[in-house]
Amino acid sequence: MDDTTGLTRIAILGRESIIVDFNIWCSFVAQDLISNIPSSTYVLITDTNISPIYVPVFQQAFQSISCELQSSPRILTHAIPPGETSKGRETKAEIEDWMLSENCTRDTVIIALGGGVIGDMIGYVAATFMRGVRFVQVPTTLLAMVDSSIGGKTAIDTPMGKNLIGAFWQPERIYIDLKFLETLPPREFTNGMAEVIKTAAIWDEAEFCALEDNASLIMSTINDKISLGSKNRLNSIRALLKRIVLGSASVKAKVVSEDERESGLRNLLNFGHSIGHAYEAILTPQILHGEAVAIGMVKEAELARYLGVLRPGAVARLTKCISSYGLPTSLQDSRIQKLTAGKLCPSDLVLKKMGVDKKNDGRKKKIVLLSSIGKTHEQKASFVNDNDIEIILSDGIEVTPGVPKSLTTEVIPPGSKSISNRALMLAALGNGPCRIKNLLHSDDTEFMLAAIMKLGGATFSWEEAGEVLVVHGNGGNLRANPSELYIGNAGTASRFLTTLATLCKPSIASSTVLTGNSRMKTRPIGPLVDSLRTNGVDIRYIEKPHSLPLEIPASGGFDGGEIELSATISSQYVSSILMCAPYARKPVTLRLVGGKPISQTYIDMTAAMMASFGINIVRSKTEEHTYHIPKGIYINPDEYLVESDASSATYPLAVAAISGTTCTVPNIGSSSLQGDARFATEVLRPMGCNVIQTLNSTTVTGPEPGSLVAIDEIDMEPMTDAFLTASSLAAVAKGTTRIRGIANQRVKECNRIVAIKDQLAKFGVTCRELKDGIEIDGQLASDLDIPQNGVECYDDHRVAMSFSVLSLAVSRSVIIKERECVKKHGLVGGTFYLYRFE
Repeated sequence: MDDTTGLTRIAILGRESIIVDFNIWCSFVAQDLISNIPSSTYVLITDTNISPIYVPVFQQAFQSISCELQSSPRILTHAIPPGETSKGRETKAEIEDWMLSENCTRDTVIIALGGGVIGDMIGYVAATFMRGVRFVQVPTTLLAMVDSSIGGKTAIDTPMGKNLIGAFWQPERIYIDLKFLETLPPREFTNGMAEVIKTAAIWDEAEFCALEDNASLIMSTINDKISLGSKNRLNSIRALLKRIVLGSASVKAKVVSEDERESGLRNLLNFGHSIGHAYEAILTPQILHGEAVAIGMVKEAELARYLGVLRPGAVARLTKCISSYGLPTSLQDSRIQKLTAGKLCPSDLVLKKMGVDKKNDGRKKKIVLLSSIGKTHEQKASFVNDNDIEIILSDGIEVTPGVPKSLTTEVIPPGSKSISNRALMLAALGNGPCRIKNLLHSDDTEFMLAAIMKLGGATFSWEEAGEVLVVHGNGGNLRANPSELYIGNAGTASRFLTTLATLCKPSIASSTVLTGNSRMKTRPIGPLVDSLRTNGVDIRYIEKPHSLPLEIPASGGFDGGEIELSATISSQYVSSILMCAPYARKPVTLRLVGGKPISQTYIDMTAAMMASFGINIVRSKTEEHTYHIPKGIYINPDEYLVESDASSATYPLAVAAISGTTCTVPNIGSSSLQGDARFATEVLRPMGCNVIQTLNSTTVTGPEPGSLVAIDEIDMEPMTDAFLTASSLAAVAKGTTRIRGIANQRVKECNRIVAIKDQLAKFGVTCRELKDGIEIDGQLASDLDIPQNGVECYDDHRVAMSFSVLSLAVSRSVIIKERECVKKHGLVGGTFYLYRFE
């Protein structure tokens, strides 16, 4: 293979028959065909969209060359309707009948000009017409260039599934003219990027890193509406495009050369396709092949994580890369929901569709499993049980009781969400590089990363197989972005980004829009907006007052000086202003008014982390709840280690408590920045557990099952998020537990106090809602009811994980609905995946 300049040839099956460059269709292809693949008849078949754009210019080139020959070959053209619906028996027969009527013979050379539909079907026509005639592929879409045109797989679809009837029939040439990408719609481009990402994910981490690094430039160029349709609109990424195509095409050519008939190694090219094809079969034609494969890749990576062969960070890294190219990562993606009108893909139907996959061995399903980015678990597809696949596909999960009594285990939770989000923001505002280790990979942190990148706050790269994020901060130099910042239901991101966006300077946009999903649009942000408004930033509510979406003007910073803020609803308001305060026009004095601030431990966490990045705030000794923040610029430390998440640690520790077993969390102890680290000593020990906590570790051994005791009253204000875990234990503790100090939990992902009360009622547990808490009457686990219709989770990861703990204590299996909500916290299946107590 040559370099990325000039005509490049790629060898496949011993011949350099793949030719790649810009502008080869108009001149080179006709000359090469006539000179090297001679015939009396060339048949050019394409679709009715492509025909008027690219057929006339080829006919002209062909005629000008052929007219100089003694025996001039003829060129016939035929166009069929575009789209997957044409890729069937009827269209194939119609083409064959037309060719017979034109007296085509066995020396005919067929030219397949188009995307995957044309290439697959016309290749099959070539394989069967007159028992096989020569053909060449001229792919016009990115997807066809990097995947379907290479390797000789030809096929048509049937009602039972895609590509089930076909043959292996190698093309004589594959002409890849990158100029075709100039007229490719953005959605079709991203459709092809799914196959590019797939190839890098299974084969080459260096290429995967390049895809991560260049996503912003590539997508901004592709989506530039001003240049859309321009002849030279891709000039700025010309070299990148050739690198991408050459990289993917070369890998496929190598694999095909080693395993032409897909006996093993070639299976790897089907990563994402086993589940993706099933989704595509159900949702076609509304979603494209690459969109289905993108979702399939995420699902199959989650399956590898569930089976223990892939780290959660790799799943998150793959998901982020897919998302960065505008591809969906789940069926819940708003675009997929809109395109398909919310059509369901029940797991039993998906498994049925997967049952006719060509890789399968009888009824045994085979799926490509990643072991890391750039590497697969086996050099072929692996056998996977239907039960394991169904867990990944299902909306809910069945939790079965039965933790072994002798179990002693060690669990290392993922990185802290609270610390991860703060570290990202501080490093982006700082100067220089910072290597962040143990960063939580979750929806929340992905939203934060994406938003910071959109605002130009920092650049990011991954090291050590995605375990270390290198942040290159821009020292607070941010620019407003014309596209909205969407943060889903990420409450922390919404509060932090509201203040961060005020630091932006105008660009082509004079303001930034911050928005989220329907639940996020009901969560309060009024106190923070009020404080920023009084400090010179004219933030506008776009829909309802006191909630997202917000239009935040590019103010270049807020005024500073004296700021008052009500902090009785969320400490995140306080942290948001504290972290951005050094970039205000004047030094800030922040006074927290309206009563005792909620979650003081999180404010202390922010102050400690700011000090690690070089800015020391001073808590007033004379004025209560008052902080003085100097002007300055954060200096990024070379490395920052994110503590494991103390809130997530409460779940395995609670499993030990409820089952009478032992669990150690080796990296969270009394020295933790997080208030939830006190859960073991202040909740589990009073409930009857043996707790050993050092500076850096916590070990819990539960009493005999059924021996937990209630806590008469506990103020959980320093660890409010952990109240749900405590509630699940209180349900089976002797006596009544009263929890106070958790009023802020009404305005989290859901009203968590009501959620706990209503869902515990399904277990037959009586609760009483208090002004700032809840009372729970415990009962014997053997007396608990089984929720008839499962546990509702309200799209709240903490509800899901807390009830998974309680479900281990009941007599029969319990269904926990909305399994995917735990992705929000990076648990890729939550307690069910990370903590498999076996």
